Amino acid sequence: MNEDKIKGQWKQLTGSLKAKWGKLTDDDVKVAEGNSEYLAGKLQERYGIAREEAEKQIKEFERSL
Repeated sequence: MNEDKIKGQWKQLTGSLKAKWGKLTDDDVKVAEGNSEYLAGKLQERYGIAREEAEKQIKEFERSL
């Protein structure tokens, strides 16, 4: 699923995002609004993982949709 499609379905995906990454706050998810760069930064911050790992997890999440 491409980023434009994710942005279009963002409200529907917020539940799935929070289920996968429970440490993300409602504000994190709201501000991200489909921006994978911002989301990767928040995953780094909340989970203490490398940027590459955060981006990998986001891509895996996108493929699972």
